[in-house]
Amino acid sequence: MKRHAGQDQELVKRWRPATQMVRGGTMRTEVGETSEAIFMTSGYCYDNAEEAAARFRGERPGMTYSRLQNPTVDMLEKRIALIEGAEAARATATGMAAMTGMLLSTLSAGDHLVAGRALFGSCRVLVDTILPRFGIETTTVDARDTDAWAKARRPNTKAFFLETPTNPGLDLCDIRAIADIAHDAGALVMVDNAFASPIVQKPLEHGADIVAYSATKLMDGQGRVLAGAVVGSEQWINDVYLAFARHTGPNLSPFNAWVVLKSLETLDLRVRRQCENAHKVAQFLDGRVPRLIYPGLASHPQHALAARQMKAGGTIIAMHLDGGRPQAQALLDALQIIDISNNLGDSRSLMTHPASTTHASVSPEIRAEMGISEGMLRLSIGLEDPDDLIEDLDQACKGAGL
Repeated sequence: MKRHAGQDQELVKRWRPATQMVRGGTMRTEVGETSEAIFMTSGYCYDNAEEAAARFRGERPGMTYSRLQNPTVDMLEKRIALIEGAEAARATATGMAAMTGMLLSTLSAGDHLVAGRALFGSCRVLVDTILPRFGIETTTVDARDTDAWAKARRPNTKAFFLETPTNPGLDLCDIRAIADIAHDAGALVMVDNAFASPIVQKPLEHGADIVAYSATKLMDGQGRVLAGAVVGSEQWINDVYLAFARHTGPNLSPFNAWVVLKSLETLDLRVRRQCENAHKVAQFLDGRVPRLIYPGLASHPQHALAARQMKAGGTIIAMHLDGGRPQAQALLDALQIIDISNNLGDSRSLMTHPASTTHASVSPEIRAEMGISEGMLRLSIGLEDPDDLIEDLDQACKGAGL
């Protein structure tokens, strides 16, 4: 491998995940920098006019415009593809840009999408309101019910879209079983894996075709930048998604790409520690609050599926309080360490009231359908000492009458 050029991809693929997360995708300039360079440029120059024309025709390698290619963004995309076990990846400006591009690049007027009904609020609006405006038919199902996916199929069904674990209720979907149903109908399986990250769960290994991320969450994981990504086969990325991205421009900035690149170096360490912390906090809360939901505990109704499909219980905990919104807000207001924030996957522990924040854009009826009660709280566990978090939650619970 040349020290000041691109990498030998066959060698990189043989590296173990921890090495790939630190070194995968790296391209060094003639300067020989150790940390990846930030290429803050919108365009590129050519040696002559024919070189420019040949690049635009796709006949010669090289970059043309940072809406399509940028060296820093390219390094991030290669690294994400490596750690996901995918053939290719494309980075986006936000997680919702990834979700929207994944769906709109694949679906056309007259096509049908089946989606899990428990989705992030903006994803549910995308499925219920935005896609139908373009003539795309949509059906939502209880994603936990494998038979429901089969019954929802139509001759024009082109894709299944799901989250697992779901936001915020932490329901699980059997990716393998759903993928078998979709593939039998010639449909693609698209998974939002932001809650798990590739450290906890790799949907492609269970039969998914495309995986999308809000890289704002665990991939950056420090509350600094917005970013997203879609990963899949080279054929889908290059022949389906890239044409959409070329003309709609959901590209990620080089600076944000660089921030996420540096964060990926510690992704494995952070996520594993956060999962350990979450498990300990969940054990404390189980029995302390009226209803506690965490995939890593035996009390979760789909714990067996979690053990089969996930490498850990994740970093998110959900709880339901009998006192509704007043009691939930009282607990939030009593917190001293944990921040009230609608973000998640951060190095800092964060808690939010989904009904009034992340899912306020959907109707009360749909929230009820998704299992989001007025007394529900979503807790994202960070890197603090778990005993400090437990003490904070203990005093906050007392302040809320629990």
